[in-house]
Amino acid sequence: MMKLKSPSRAATTLLVGMALFVAATIFAQKLSAERSADETTTKLVCDMVAKYHISRGEINDETSRKLLKRYLKQLDPQKLYLLASDVESFQSHATKLDDLVKAGNVDFAYNVFNLYLRRLEERMMMADKLIDADHDFSLDEEMVIDADEIAWAKSKSELDDRWRRRIKYDLLNLKLDDTEPDESRKRMHKRYHNIRTMARQTDDSEMLEMYLSALTHTFDPHSSYMSPETLEDFRIQMELSLEGIGAALQLEDGLTVVKQIVPGGAAHDEGSLKVGDKITGVAQGEDGEMVDIVEMKLSKVVRYIRGKKGTIVRLQLKPEGGGETRILSLTRQKIELKESAVKGEIIESPERFGGRKLRIGVVHIPSFYRDFRGAQRGDKNFKSTSRDVRRVLDEFHLKGAVDLVIVDLRMNGGGALSESIEVSGLFIDRGPIVQVKEQNGHIKSH
Repeated sequence: MMKLKSPSRAATTLLVGMALFVAATIFAQKLSAERSADETTTKLVCDMVAKYHISRGEINDETSRKLLKRYLKQLDPQKLYLLASDVESFQSHATKLDDLVKAGNVDFAYNVFNLYLRRLEERMMMADKLIDADHDFSLDEEMVIDADEIAWAKSKSELDDRWRRRIKYDLLNLKLDDTEPDESRKRMHKRYHNIRTMARQTDDSEMLEMYLSALTHTFDPHSSYMSPETLEDFRIQMELSLEGIGAALQLEDGLTVVKQIVPGGAAHDEGSLKVGDKITGVAQGEDGEMVDIVEMKLSKVVRYIRGKKGTIVRLQLKPEGGGETRILSLTRQKIELKESAVKGEIIESPERFGGRKLRIGVVHIPSFYRDFRGAQRGDKNFKSTSRDVRRVLDEFHLKGAVDLVIVDLRMNGGGALSESIEVSGLFIDRGPIVQVKEQNGHIKSH
C-alpha cells in the first residue's frame, strides 16, 4: 500500500498562492477584455457623432465641460450624495474628457461612479438613523425641492441637514396619509434599502450607457447610446415579441413576483405557475446551477429567464399561499405581446345627434412599432402599426359604418417614424406629414 504524505506548509502556501495567481490572472484578463470592448465602443460612438449627427458638432473642450455637468446630473440629480469638494476634484478633467473619449478611455466615468457609490452608502447609513429619529413636526421649516436652485453641499454636516429635512418631509407626507409611525418607518427603511441594493447592482454596460448617453445628450436630448441589453429591450418593443416563458414580473420587497401569465406562452401552457408566486432562483438547462435572485435587480432577473426558443429554464418557486419551495422546468417559446398591439372598439355616443346615437370607432395605438428585421427578411406578416390600424379600420367597415373615428394616442411613447407617417396616410389623402433635415442641409418631405 502506498502512503501519501501530507504536503508541507510551504507546499500548501505555494499551491494556494498559485491558485490565487491563476484566479487573479483570469479576472484581470476578463476585466481587460471588457475594458477593451468599452474602448472600441466609445471610439465608435465618437466617430458616429462626428460623422452623422445633424449638428456636425465637434467633440471638443466645450463638449467636455457639458459632458462632465450632464454626467454628474445623471448620477446625482438632487445633489444629495456628492459634496462640493467631490465636484471640485472632477474639474481637473473639465477640458480633458473630449480627448479621453476620442481615445476610448472611460476610466473617469468608472472612477466617478465608484465615488458616487461610496457616498451613497454613507447617505443610506445616515438615512436609516434619521428614519428612526424623533422629528418635531411643529417647527416652521422649509426645503428647496428644485436642485437647480441649490449648490452642492460644502460639508457633510450641510448634507446631513438636507437629508434630515428630506426624511422629515417624507415622514410628514405619510403622517398626513394617516399612516402609523411604525409602518411609515418600515416603508422608508425599505425604500432606501432598495435604492442601495439597485445601485450596487449597476453593471459596467449600464454605467457605460449612462456616460455615453451623457456625451450624446450634449448635442441634443434625443440622441442616446443603447447598450446591447437596452437595444434588445427596444427590439422587443418594436417587434412585439420575445423568447421566454410568458410571464410579467415585478420586484416586491426584494422578491421577484409573478404579476401576469401571458396567454399562449410556456407558463400558460404548462399551467402550474400562478400569479403571486415568488421566484427565488433561476437555472439554465436541465442541470445548470441554480442562481439565487433574491434582491437581484429585475432587469437582470428577466435576462436570466429570457432565452432562445426551445431552451430550458428552471425556476425555484415559493407558492403565493405558502408551502414548500419547488422547482419548475419550462421550455422557452416565442411570445407575442398582443396586449401592446393596436386595438379597436366601437362605442355609442351617450347622447343623440340628429335623432340617433353616433357610432364611434376608437383606435388605441400604444406605440408606433415595426419589426424592422422581419421587414428586411421579407416576412409577409411582420408586425407593423400601420398594418394593424388598417385591419381595425377594415373591421369597423365590416361591422357597419362608423360616424367618426377617434385615434387614442394618450399613452403612446413614440417609435418608428415610418409607421407614424403610414398611419397618418390612412387618414390623409396626400400632402407632407413631416419634414426631415439632412446633414447637407437638404430638407426632405415625407
